[in-house]
Amino acid sequence: MDNKVLVVEDSRAFRNYLQNQLTNLGYEVICSESLAETKTILAQERDFFCTILDYCLPDAQDGEAIDLVLDAKQKVVVLTATFNDVIRERFIAKGVLDYILKDSMSSVSYLIPMMKRLLNNKQHHALVVDDSKTVRRHVSQLLEHQYLHTTLAIDGKDALQKIQDNPDISIIITDHDMPNMDGIEMIREIRMKYSKNELAILGVSSSDDKTMTARFLKAGANDFLVKPFNQEEFYCRVHQLLDMKEATSELYRLANEDALTGLWNRRYFFSQDENTSDSYQRHIAMMDIDYFKKVNDTYGHDGGDKVLTSIAHILRLYFADAVVARFGGEEFCIQFCGEYQSFINRLENMRHRVENTSIPFNEDSIRITMSIGAVKGEKKRMVEQLINIADDRLYQAKNSGRNQLIYQ
Repeated sequence: MDNKVLVVEDSRAFRNYLQNQLTNLGYEVICSESLAETKTILAQERDFFCTILDYCLPDAQDGEAIDLVLDAKQKVVVLTATFNDVIRERFIAKGVLDYILKDSMSSVSYLIPMMKRLLNNKQHHALVVDDSKTVRRHVSQLLEHQYLHTTLAIDGKDALQKIQDNPDISIIITDHDMPNMDGIEMIREIRMKYSKNELAILGVSSSDDKTMTARFLKAGANDFLVKPFNQEEFYCRVHQLLDMKEATSELYRLANEDALTGLWNRRYFFSQDENTSDSYQRHIAMMDIDYFKKVNDTYGHDGGDKVLTSIAHILRLYFADAVVARFGGEEFCIQFCGEYQSFINRLENMRHRVENTSIPFNEDSIRITMSIGAVKGEKKRMVEQLINIADDRLYQAKNSGRNQLIYQ
């Protein structure tokens, strides 16, 4: 589905404001200012990501445009200057995404983050855990209405298997009372492997137990909601959890990725847990771009940056299954777990690829080579020791004429 949004609003100023804001988010915006114009648009186009509708239009004073668009099977966000519980409940029951007051700019400013949230929801996978088939279906429909892909589990044990089978699951909505394994026991199992930042959990329960909220939160849930819950509150809780998860992931990325190349940085590389049981498999390669200063002197720092990003791309191609980091400047490091000779062969193939790659820059092309030092992992050696040995071999390669791999 294209990211097309239909905005139906009779105020030109407000319509233009929404169009600019939504376009900046990456939406393709189609505008209408009346019921008649909306009918014409829907006759030609119905594949909208979402529609944003003013409740009162010059030729539709009582929400007729909303009924029209809902009948066309489109997702709807309602904008209105008047709050009315009866009307609100009627449209919420019909399945509108949200109902937003236009009483101030602060109220309207809720809309743009919500539209960004809907776009981001397509990247998330939710797991719904409940022994009631009816509840599972209801919750999954609510989530899918907000563009969240869902998987269902009938109890805690089933959920643990679903998490193992679907590593992209990012949020869990779970009941408490279930056979085989209840929600709290399941959460404790999950938290032994995944932190709150890695996997968000929303607990729900209809229990009268006053301690249920605290029990869920102490077990490791991010939030808790009492059943039966209000649909709008449910969406707010889910969206808040996803907003926090994305913000945390972005902070983690900024702290651990190299800003230019997108590779891991030195901080991340050395923060990896050292597993002594398989440390002998951790082979290390240190590599350095030959005569990189000459590249910067000839093509400027923009040319140097182009070379670094091109090298990062090649490293990802050849070592997608390894930890690849930029240590600083033109120096890179790879930690690889597997058969050593295979590692050496891939390093040599990668070196040839670099040597034979012409990197386009402005009206010119840049050719470079790399020197590499590699070491085989052994149980008695820590990663820091292996890096020192690989670094010594890298300098041997440099002193022996560059553009070569030194290993033993």
